[in-house]
Amino acid sequence: MFGDHLIRWALTPDGAPIVTTNSRLLPVRRQGVPAMLKISVEPEEKVGNRLMTWWDGEGAARVLARSGDAILLERAENTIGLAELARSGRDDEATQIICAVVAGLHSHRDRLLPDLVPLKLWFEALGPAAGAHGGILSVADSTARDLLSEPREIGVLHGDIHHDNILWFGNRGWLAIDPKGLLGERGFDFANLFCNPDPRTATAPGRFARRVGVVANAARLDRTRLLQWILAWAGLSSAWLLNERAPAELPLKIAELALAELNQGQP
Repeated sequence: MFGDHLIRWALTPDGAPIVTTNSRLLPVRRQGVPAMLKISVEPEEKVGNRLMTWWDGEGAARVLARSGDAILLERAENTIGLAELARSGRDDEATQIICAVVAGLHSHRDRLLPDLVPLKLWFEALGPAAGAHGGILSVADSTARDLLSEPREIGVLHGDIHHDNILWFGNRGWLAIDPKGLLGERGFDFANLFCNPDPRTATAPGRFARRVGVVANAARLDRTRLLQWILAWAGLSSAWLLNERAPAELPLKIAELALAELNQGQP
């Protein structure tokens, strides 16, 4: 699957292939420089490739070459990871780094936008799941509808921000990879980090509320609206998992935590 691109871009394999549901990846070297060859097989990943090219290395890994569904990316080679920071008692630091990277991705570019997925379309699965399961999903669905009906600060969104999608690139700093390529309110992009990097860290006593404070301050977001986006996103994540008959305990727990914080703020 990689042969044509190895020849076209004069690449040398530098590791074993990585096969995911959405992509086929191969660590390579081009003229001795480490890179990652990525071939996307799902529509959302193909949109993400276009967005990576549009970012042009600003806040995201640089695209070195692109052809059809394949892109060649600069590759991070390090042992530093935000997930490890979060697990080792440095969660505030990891969260602030994530917020800084997202701010860079959201910064204005005077370039024609690529084709992106409207955020409203991204939430299509939540309504049917709420109708089937009720409970917190119904609350999340209602919240999402309110948010999407009157969006604020609309712009380009990564769509899948979490600890493992932001890597250390040495002199280039922390950069994002693997976007979904969405268009909508910027606050949405911060919601997914609350379900990461793992259930134990994300739901540690006091962690959720502290993260909300760190993100609201670092990203200059209204705390209530941030909580609403977390509730909406956690509901959508739960809907996707339930539709696949997969465990949804973590996003359901995060949705409950968000709702509890929102209710505390009610008079």
